[in-house]
Amino acid sequence: MADRVLVIGSGGREHALAWKLAQSPHVKHVFVAPGNAGTADNGKISNSAVLVSNHTIVTQFCKDHNIGLVLVGQEALLAAGIVDDLRAAGVRCFGPSAKAAQLASNTIFAKAFLDRHGIPTARWKAFTNPQEACRFIISTDFPACVVRARGPAARKEVTIATSKEEACRAVQEIMQDRMFGEMVVVEELLQGEELSCLCFTDGVTVASMPPAQAHKRLLDGDQGPNTGGMGAYCPVPQVPEVLLEKINDAILQHVVDSMRQEGTAYVGVLQTGLMLTKDGVKILNFKCQFGDPQCQVILPLLKNDFYEVIQATIDGKLCSFMPAWSENSTAVCVVMASPGYPGDYDKGMEVTGLLQAKELGLQVFHAGTTLKDGRVVTSGGRVLSITAVKEDLIKALGEANRGVAAIRFKGATYRKDIGHRGIQLLKQSLGLIYKERRVEALISDVLFHQLETSVVSGTRSGKISYIKKRGSHSEIGGFAGFFDLKASGYDDPILVSQAKGLGPKLQIAQVCKKHDTIGQDLVAMCVNAILAQGAEPLFFLYYFACGKLDVEVTETIKEGIAEACRNAGCAFLGREMAEVTGTYSSGEYDLAGFVVGAVERGQMLLQLQRADEEDVLVGLASSGIHGRGFSIIRKILLMSSLHYSSPAPGSCGEKTLGDILLNPSKMYSPSLLPILRSGHVKAFAFIAEEGLVEGISRILPEHVGAVLDALSWKIPEIFCWIYREGNLSEEEMVQTFHCGIGAVLVVQKDLGQHVLKDIQRHEEAWLIGKVAAPCHTGGSHIKVENLLEALQLSSPQHLLNTVVESQNQPRKNKVKVAVLISGTGTNLAALISYAKEPGSCAQVVLVISNKSGVEELRNAARAGIPTRVIDHKLYGSRSEFDSTIDRVLEEFAVELICLSGFMRVLSSPFLRKWKGKILNASPSLFPPIKDGNAHQQALHSGFKVTGCTVHFVLEESSPKAVIHQEPVSVKADDTEEMLSERVKEAECRAFPIALQLVASGAVQLGADGKTYWKQESQSLCLQEEKRDCMSSFVAMEPQETDVV
Repeated sequence: MADRVLVIGSGGREHALAWKLAQSPHVKHVFVAPGNAGTADNGKISNSAVLVSNHTIVTQFCKDHNIGLVLVGQEALLAAGIVDDLRAAGVRCFGPSAKAAQLASNTIFAKAFLDRHGIPTARWKAFTNPQEACRFIISTDFPACVVRARGPAARKEVTIATSKEEACRAVQEIMQDRMFGEMVVVEELLQGEELSCLCFTDGVTVASMPPAQAHKRLLDGDQGPNTGGMGAYCPVPQVPEVLLEKINDAILQHVVDSMRQEGTAYVGVLQTGLMLTKDGVKILNFKCQFGDPQCQVILPLLKNDFYEVIQATIDGKLCSFMPAWSENSTAVCVVMASPGYPGDYDKGMEVTGLLQAKELGLQVFHAGTTLKDGRVVTSGGRVLSITAVKEDLIKALGEANRGVAAIRFKGATYRKDIGHRGIQLLKQSLGLIYKERRVEALISDVLFHQLETSVVSGTRSGKISYIKKRGSHSEIGGFAGFFDLKASGYDDPILVSQAKGLGPKLQIAQVCKKHDTIGQDLVAMCVNAILAQGAEPLFFLYYFACGKLDVEVTETIKEGIAEACRNAGCAFLGREMAEVTGTYSSGEYDLAGFVVGAVERGQMLLQLQRADEEDVLVGLASSGIHGRGFSIIRKILLMSSLHYSSPAPGSCGEKTLGDILLNPSKMYSPSLLPILRSGHVKAFAFIAEEGLVEGISRILPEHVGAVLDALSWKIPEIFCWIYREGNLSEEEMVQTFHCGIGAVLVVQKDLGQHVLKDIQRHEEAWLIGKVAAPCHTGGSHIKVENLLEALQLSSPQHLLNTVVESQNQPRKNKVKVAVLISGTGTNLAALISYAKEPGSCAQVVLVISNKSGVEELRNAARAGIPTRVIDHKLYGSRSEFDSTIDRVLEEFAVELICLSGFMRVLSSPFLRKWKGKILNASPSLFPPIKDGNAHQQALHSGFKVTGCTVHFVLEESSPKAVIHQEPVSVKADDTEEMLSERVKEAECRAFPIALQLVASGAVQLGADGKTYWKQESQSLCLQEEKRDCMSSFVAMEPQETDVV
């Protein structure tokens, strides 16, 4: 059934949100509160007068109107906790909690958070005393300062001071009589290129959006006062792909991971304002929703159903539903503002020409508009956002400006140069953030020893031979390579190109210090991608960037690239290298490849209308894991404490998990190109960055689907391990992983066996399914049958029982967990956040407190978890109190209990009944003295390390019942409070890991009171690692306030 959706806000952003949501077949109607003229009775969109500042009224409105989803555009409401209140009332809401929204609403919180986690930002300091602030300003070496007010009455504006005197005056003005702010933040003014990078996140997975750049100044040439934004464009051409990958991993993912580690999962849209400085990328600020006007240029490029992306984000399933973006399109938005903006401005001026702009194919998003007597009139500073989407930036800007020219209202103010930085920099070399970028002749000589012009048969002993294909020309030290298509024998060629990076796989190689397969992988990914058009690879180039050059690593990568080019039969024309100091840590590097191929005009593939019902699908074996699946693997390693150096699962010999994950892609071009050009193949798909289902759906027309039989091909053992350890469903497996199929061909039924035999001369291949009408696929476009049975058959004997168990009892039946609390300062938030992750084996079904009215009960209710208060003061004995708890636990079919700051001592009968089912975290690695303080003891004893221990709770405490420990270093300047805070953070990390180990069955308590580790798979043999760790620590005896 289609949902009714409520969007809260009145600007261009909210109009864009409602516009995109209304395109979904899952959405019946979109209410916008309070909305504007553009959202008033516009098809599926209409306005509502509900009072959005009153959360209770909004909640009642949602219930009265059967609202299935709420989107909050206004950040002030997010900071005020509207998401928390709506969720607590059972209303589904998209956006971060009030605690998470502090990233945007509280500058000091955000700055301190960035400093804690080593995420680069401007140097800063906060003050409550204006004299101290001025002394700091005078003492700094900042070339310029930004002065911000912080307090209940603080103004939103900031002061950019170009001199120390101006900065001090701003401080005095802000803090005079405490009228404008209780605190002032002074920070360094960063210089460079400003950028907005956004992502969807479910608290674990980050799905980045294409970067956008907003123009804040009012007038052309970046002149005039600052505004909320006079326009934006997306994507940003002056930012290379390697830098975007760095931003995604080192900033967006780092922020989300760090928030989760601190016990506050961030769910929603996160926007980071970045500055590309000469010293690297630094964070300027956060927004906890789409920015305005960034939203108006990003959402038009989203290819997925926006509603479905939101639902996947809320449900914690983003890793299985990664959004896709238009690849060859650019969006430009030009804002039209009222005269006088950003100061005082007139209202009520009639707006005309809106229909003409729409007829030009433009999207006009309303902001400061309202309806008066059936006419659209101005009602705000920023009135309209005119968005154009075209194939390049220059054309998009031209179209947007045409739309602006068609619309008229008195005194309209707008810019004509939106995107001018991108347009300018498209015409010159990149490198905006490089402090040093040099590719010296000496480096070239070291890396490319006297490159020869031999064909394929070059020597690899001591030097790398230049790979040359007929028609190619290049010289060392030159800036261009040449390729003569005539000389290569083509009559009427079409050129096909592809650029690729390796994403998380590159990070794994760096962690494992295994670089010999990366070059091969890069070439294979590029060459296989153009093979989808039937193109033969002609030449290959690559880009390499690092913080400090390691000749051995670079030469190893180049050897792999050279060998792969030989195998592909393409010319290796050259490379671009850069040392980028300040951006990459030691051992880090980025790598991107670029291939150009050709195909005769009449031999192009990927004609989607050619596939028909009863056509067969031929699948080719894959050699490894690629693409989005690494995000789930990363979670498995995180939750299981495994490492890339751990033994590989199953019968993989002496290989490590890292070895298996770094297997390079197969190169299909040499064996498949003749077959693709035979005319017997209708379509070809390389299953690389997406899962099996999405990869196949890309080459099928909309009117057909496909049915696959997983028993028809061999699934590698690694996928059985992923299925089990990731606690995944069948749907998640085929949506995220290729499950052993690296490429798929669509072939006419009567030619299927003939094509299969041709392929099998060179590659392992099978007939894996057929094209079918959607009714035969059970309503789904692609259906994969018998997956569980196939995983079972592919499993080695010692994994067999687990897979059979998974078949009989689906992995989605998570272990039911109750958390017992007594107040605040608990690990409850961390446990709830963990339980929502796709790979979690546990589900928090109940929270019990022995005290009423505590904040943690409200937090649990907001998360949709049932709560109970069982006040110990109302019971005559401890056994009576425990019996009541036991009855409630049975009522909810609880299987495990976590004690999180629970301050009561449980009775012996209760502990015996729940033996091996109760977990507790203690703030020490050592047995503390009775009545002692663990943190005080650590400080006074001179220990260098303390930490926390998660253990099973027994009648008599035992160091043998330890499940997991997290060490915390003791610093020389630590106070008791500082050390306690860091140990609490460690507990928030340790408790979810311990719970996962117990809930998954990897750890259990023996009858003798000892912890035992599951030995059924080498990949899980953590016992030895744990013993090594615990040999240097002694499990603690619980304190008096702990349960014993």
